[in-house]
Amino acid sequence: MKIVFAGTPQFAAHAMCALDAAGHEIVMALTQPDRPAGRGMQVHASPVKTFAIEKNIPVLQPETLKRNSVDLQKKAQASEAYDRLSQMDFDVMVVVAYGLILPQDILDIAERKGRYGCFNIHASLLPRWRGAAPIQRAIESGDTKTGVSIMQMDAGLDTGDTVLVKEISIAANETSASLHDRLATLGADLMVETLALLNQGVALNRIPQAVAGITYAEKILKNEAEIDWSLSAIEIDRRIRAFNPFPGSTSPTNKEVFKFWKSAVPTGLSFSKTGALGEVLDVEGDDVYIQCGEGVIAIQEMQKPGGKKMAASACLKPYHSPKQTMQFLKE
Repeated sequence: MKIVFAGTPQFAAHAMCALDAAGHEIVMALTQPDRPAGRGMQVHASPVKTFAIEKNIPVLQPETLKRNSVDLQKKAQASEAYDRLSQMDFDVMVVVAYGLILPQDILDIAERKGRYGCFNIHASLLPRWRGAAPIQRAIESGDTKTGVSIMQMDAGLDTGDTVLVKEISIAANETSASLHDRLATLGADLMVETLALLNQGVALNRIPQAVAGITYAEKILKNEAEIDWSLSAIEIDRRIRAFNPFPGSTSPTNKEVFKFWKSAVPTGLSFSKTGALGEVLDVEGDDVYIQCGEGVIAIQEMQKPGGKKMAASACLKPYHSPKQTMQFLKE
């Protein structure tokens, strides 16, 4: 099939690569404009653009697809994208974590006679976790399962009919990084399967999303990073795992801000000491035990300012000793 592909991050590039490997022809890639990233804030191309350049696929990077924008430059970009897509010969449009809303006039292009429309890979079991951050919010909320939904897109926010859905379990030690990789592979496989069915002339079973159980996965913000030690150990553990790799959970002590990357809620403790919120109670092996609003959390991996990720005990060794109380505080 000839595909117009719209996506931006690595999750999308993974699906793009799978479609290319399956023998489909990607005739156009839409992706977000190049933006500053990393410590040096240098301008980087998105993973989708990088893959497209490697495969000599034409790329469009409009800031918006809305032709009624009041910003004349953005309006011109949207009009150019509309005109290019209108003139293109393609069979189907695939959208994966693009980051821009597709207006109805773009969807209409994909739904012209002889085309299959627009399909989306969404990393949740819709209608749960519509929106920008379904992977992180599922872990943060303590969900025990998630999955991928292949959706026939409409103009709403992740409101279209689903055509293929597959469920997976969320492990007790799952981070957003590990779950992302599993869902990226699953989503790519399901999209390849979807297009194979279309190619074979199989009518897809479109299932409208349930009205009950709708939740929204709001975008992860940097100001969510700081740990609130008044929360329970279970809640803090979920947030640490949900915010790995972005934005990373943080907490200050001794005028320095540490990052927390891995944690667990211990089922049994070899000590009975309790302390103030955020106080380091004990160190055993690689783990550091910290008092929470309810229960104790075992921090397994940390990072000091300017340092590398390492075992929590090694990270705090210069700062903590049995004779010295150490406490993380919420600013």
